[in-house]
Amino acid sequence: MRFAHIVSPSSPEPALVVVSGEEGVVVSELWKGAPSDLQTLIEGGDDLLARVRDAMAQQPGTATRHPLSSVSFASAVSAPPLILAIGLNYSAHSSELGLKTDAAPTVFTLWPNSLTGHGQTTTWPRTLSESVDYEAELGVVVGRAGADIAPEDALDHVWGYTVVNDITARDIQFSEAQWSRCKSFDGFTPTGPFVVTADEIADPQDLHIWTVVDGHTVQDASTGQMVRSVATLVAHLSQSATLLPGTLISTGSPGGAGYSRDPQIFLRDRSTVTVGIDGVGELTTHCRILG
Repeated sequence: MRFAHIVSPSSPEPALVVVSGEEGVVVSELWKGAPSDLQTLIEGGDDLLARVRDAMAQQPGTATRHPLSSVSFASAVSAPPLILAIGLNYSAHSSELGLKTDAAPTVFTLWPNSLTGHGQTTTWPRTLSESVDYEAELGVVVGRAGADIAPEDALDHVWGYTVVNDITARDIQFSEAQWSRCKSFDGFTPTGPFVVTADEIADPQDLHIWTVVDGHTVQDASTGQMVRSVATLVAHLSQSATLLPGTLISTGSPGGAGYSRDPQIFLRDRSTVTVGIDGVGELTTHCRILG
């Protein structure tokens, strides 16, 4: 199944929908007390997801259906308890940044204000950075809580997958000892448009991942090129803290970043960047630089 948070002309508040063809069916209208956001759905566990499946199979006539072409999208994940990001998880990206892939994963957090949705406009002041870069990443949404998860059991704890653009102010990244701030400007973590349930992705290490900036393909790779697989990352992160339902893990970006190109390619005023993962979705962000 595919889920999204949409904003319709009739309601300014994001609504959770099941994607059915070219329409979104409002989940909260499937039955009285049905979840209105993805976080609530995930926290309800397998039984709640199964109830949504059953309700959709009955072709609900009372639930509102919105053509996806007539709505806007909010962040595909809503109020995650934590956003964890993995750096240097593709050798080509590590090399092009002049950084070494460490023996253990590079882990940092992203701030919740950075979340935004497909088709939205991300703005930042020119005085703060003129070296803003794109990074296509596979986002992993945790379903079942767990600590000390074995790698062979790790994918059982994954609820679904989404597309993440880990937008980064490179000049700030290389001037500070941590990476959270440079990647956590308002709107610097677009997600979506959809979260696809894990049963729809046969192998998260066999997905085509790519980026197009202003009509030019700049990243073109496979998630099979990850240094550490999704299962390895989930197991590693669970060793130090219990992974809670709804946690978003952004798993790193392949080579082709704008910072490392000659000449460099940074996101400009009025740039449009689309990052995509086959089987998961295509996520577009419009850029405006202020000042």
